[in-house]
Amino acid sequence: MLEQIANTVRVLAAEAVEKANSGHPGLPLGAAEIGSILFAETLRHDPADPRWPNRDRFVLSAGHGSMLLYALLHLSGYPLPMEEIERFRQLGSMTPGHPEYGRTAGVETTTGPLGQGLGNAVGMALAERMLAERFNRPGFPVVDHLTYCLAGDGDMMEGVASEAASLAGHLGLGRVIVLYDANRISIEGSTELAFSEDVAARFRAYGWHVQAVDGYDLEGLRGALAAARAEEGRPSLIVARTRIARRSLLEGDAEAHGAPLGSEAVARLKADLGWPEEPFHVPGAVRAFFERRRAEWAAARRTWQELFDRWSAAFPDLRRAWDEATGLVLPADLPERLPRFEPGGKPVATRSAGGKVLQALAEALPYLAGGSADLAPSTKTYLEACEAVGPGAYGGRNLHFGVREHGMGAVLNGMALHGGWRVFGSTFLVFSDYMRPSIRLAALMGLPVVYVFTHDSIWVGEDGPTHQPVEQLEALRLIPNLAVIRPADARETSEAWLEALGRGTGPTALILSRQNLPILPVPDAPATLVGRGGYVVRREPEGTAPDLVLVATGSEVALALEAAGRLAGEGLACRVVSMPWRERFVEQPEAYQGAVLPEEAPRLFLEAGVGQGWWRLARRGDGFVTQDGFGESGPGGQVAAHFGFSADRVTAEARALVKRARSRR
Repeated sequence: MLEQIANTVRVLAAEAVEKANSGHPGLPLGAAEIGSILFAETLRHDPADPRWPNRDRFVLSAGHGSMLLYALLHLSGYPLPMEEIERFRQLGSMTPGHPEYGRTAGVETTTGPLGQGLGNAVGMALAERMLAERFNRPGFPVVDHLTYCLAGDGDMMEGVASEAASLAGHLGLGRVIVLYDANRISIEGSTELAFSEDVAARFRAYGWHVQAVDGYDLEGLRGALAAARAEEGRPSLIVARTRIARRSLLEGDAEAHGAPLGSEAVARLKADLGWPEEPFHVPGAVRAFFERRRAEWAAARRTWQELFDRWSAAFPDLRRAWDEATGLVLPADLPERLPRFEPGGKPVATRSAGGKVLQALAEALPYLAGGSADLAPSTKTYLEACEAVGPGAYGGRNLHFGVREHGMGAVLNGMALHGGWRVFGSTFLVFSDYMRPSIRLAALMGLPVVYVFTHDSIWVGEDGPTHQPVEQLEALRLIPNLAVIRPADARETSEAWLEALGRGTGPTALILSRQNLPILPVPDAPATLVGRGGYVVRREPEGTAPDLVLVATGSEVALALEAAGRLAGEGLACRVVSMPWRERFVEQPEAYQGAVLPEEAPRLFLEAGVGQGWWRLARRGDGFVTQDGFGESGPGGQVAAHFGFSADRVTAEARALVKRARSRR
């Protein structure tokens, strides 16, 4: 039966790609046996309940082979009708070119950028082990499942996969099983062109349990999968030797990677397999097989549900905690449980303020977990009251990712996708570039990951331009659905954390300072100031119109206030606006935007980063004090003054701006 299922997958994939005149038939035809043995025999899942918490997860890291997954989801009985298989890669279909989380039931993560899926799978397995440690009790293994991942040669070449695999081996994550579709073909031809390493040896060095099998030896695959499931102390890699576009005229040919086989080759494939000419045909025996399996899968889920119900009755406190964790429920009094920062108090770096807030959040939210890329002492993100996760020890909530920013991003995505944890990761802002693809995917999938990016500007100082972010802040703002918040002081930092936790459909980047910043006066306005994106922190004298509006973020707000004080002494009515979340501000009603930024007053924008994005709020004649080149090494204050971030420079620019504005009237 498995051979017939595999051939059904082959034909469906070849026909769907041919009809779309677009796609990647090589992997589905080459890995059909691997996918079939997983979905028909191995995975514990229930298509009638795709979100069953204790289901096994399957990640197609080689997302270009999406028709393999779609064919198997359809045959298994997920809500993916044949009409959607026939609409492969068409606008609005449930079968897009690469699997998309949230669009198709049974798709556990968005894949396609190679290596990301393997990192996600590691994160899912890590989340499972941490939840098991928190919620399982003797006789009640309510969290007890595996994560399977199908990866190809391209995944194995990508650095993000190497980072995640190294971490998984270190942690001894026995609940992740990666099947490596080793067909030794890439787009340009044989992998020997650029990739000749011994992958199995590399993974053994990482600490993985490694096996090698013929990808078409069903008994060999069964045995390897059984051995991998039995291995609790190490992650498993099964190197499956395969042939791209198996059973077709293009078997073994790189041309089959990313282009339709051609009508002649599809017809020949069907003839060689003894398949009817009828398009998109599924044999009755295959339908009947999966109908029986669906009954068995549903029974397994009901057995788990009975166990879960008994566990809930025996441990009501744990059940309440489970509901809070899986629903990411925030306590109603959470704002009151956070530290207070009084205006005029001792200056504090926003990274340090964020660290104080994080400690309070860790106490209030037992499902909050995260870590850093070897920078927790600098980013202030270690949860002091919690243990660290380590090899074989998953009871903590502090994650040591090592110097693996990209791997960290992919693992965090996997944990968020799994559910049960609200996750954060931290590094210096300049190194956000190393993990940008993972951040982009988090935004695309709407995952509520929080990124803590510290050391946010040229004020980093002595470490010099390699560590002084200039373009990163604006680059992050360009990612759709990513909230980028740069607080001006400790109070805004606390509010920014609340805004991040309140977001249910997208990640948040908190941009925090290394240097101490004064705690600013609280304006006479509602408490949710950060949530409006921008607000007036200093107004012009009552009854007068502002001569100028200074708009700033982060540490530059204090600089704007200092300059405004000087300008006021010169008789200029100056308004100061703090804009920690620019994209949220431009979403506000026009009336609110106009009340904050009156049309009649010129605007001077201050930010220690590239200034291009501020043109969105600027009019002709407005001014900028921004950092449009790389920095220098030296004490932070001196570097900032060198590049014009001083009260002298700002007041001079402001005077000139007001003079030009008055001359045009």
